[in-house]
Amino acid sequence: MEMWFSEFHTPDVKHSIRVTRHLYSKKSDYQQIDIFETPEFGRVLTLDGNVMLTERDEFIYDEMITHVPMAVHPGIRDILVIGAGDGGVVRELTRYDRVERIDLVEMDPQVVEACRTYLPSNACRMDDRRVHIHFENALKFIRRRESSYDLIIVDSTDPFGPSEGLFTREFYGNCYNALRPDGIMVNQQGSPFYSEDAEAMKRSHKRIVNTFPISACTRPTFPPTRPAIGSSGLPAKNTTPPTIWTPRHGVP
Repeated sequence: MEMWFSEFHTPDVKHSIRVTRHLYSKKSDYQQIDIFETPEFGRVLTLDGNVMLTERDEFIYDEMITHVPMAVHPGIRDILVIGAGDGGVVRELTRYDRVERIDLVEMDPQVVEACRTYLPSNACRMDDRRVHIHFENALKFIRRRESSYDLIIVDSTDPFGPSEGLFTREFYGNCYNALRPDGIMVNQQGSPFYSEDAEAMKRSHKRIVNTFPISACTRPTFPPTRPAIGSSGLPAKNTTPPTIWTPRHGVP
């Protein structure tokens, strides 16, 4: 008998992957965690029935969410990663010798444990001396930080269920306060392909815009002298060339 895993995108759409082995299944205090072996995508991590990563294509996401801000800001030393318990973002960040500290805040220790065992290519740098893992609520963790980080990467699940609190105005405000004046925040916001997800993205982006002011584009300087953001995909207190956004008082 063939085994298939199906992820429901909407009530009318599902994506199915043939499974050769069900490697791991556990209900943690927070969510259902499963890891499957598949012939097409390699090992697949799912949380509450939603695909988080596959061995075949995780590099696309993890490289983009880390190397873009690292290329934009050459002064990044201290980094906060929220979520990303699989270790892929940490793996990419530890490639940089200039990075001095990575705080990884993951609420579910079972995710890290499962990925260490079954997804070692992702979790291979979790024991790097610069990585400090905090198993706690990210909302509480970040409230205690002020001007502590050069980069914050929010690699959460989509804005539903356990991660809903990571898409609030309060959370974005706390991220703003936790960043240094030239800091950058990168935030996973899901996909706009389906209408419900697109609406969730709009809500999230509106809250980010209200926290990280946007204004006119001026000549490139580094670092800019006032808080700004350069693009909706890369919210930041300050950004670097080729696009610099700086506030102009009195301009909406």
